[in-house]
Amino acid sequence: MSKTEIDVLTAEFFGAFDNRGGKAADVARLRRLLLPGGVIVKTGPEFAAYSVEGFIEPRERLLSEGRLVEFSEWETSERTDIVGDIASRFGEYRKSGILDGEPFEADGTKTIQFVRTEEGWRIAAVAWYDQP
Repeated sequence: MSKTEIDVLTAEFFGAFDNRGGKAADVARLRRLLLPGGVIVKTGPEFAAYSVEGFIEPRERLLSEGRLVEFSEWETSERTDIVGDIASRFGEYRKSGILDGEPFEADGTKTIQFVRTEEGWRIAAVAWYDQP
């Protein structure tokens, strides 16, 4: 059952940013999916490490103020290892949308660390790398 729960949690994470068809992205759901002390890291030339709140706030603006529309991202492959109450997932993903009026598509890799809590599986950390 753990793998299924982690699959659902991962899909919810990716789905939080979806604003296709004029619907509002639900970035606030990340507060439920991540541990309060979770960390999100963007690698590459614009390296940044975020707290949960530090990650949510600018993305809520970006996805709700019209700069990034018709956006979605989805996993294309993954490998998940589960040992007891910890799990690690390494996955490839794609994303597409329209940023500042310009359509774009990109590929990347995300690694997600999970822990099982009394409330079920939660994300402890996420790091991603976008292909140049």
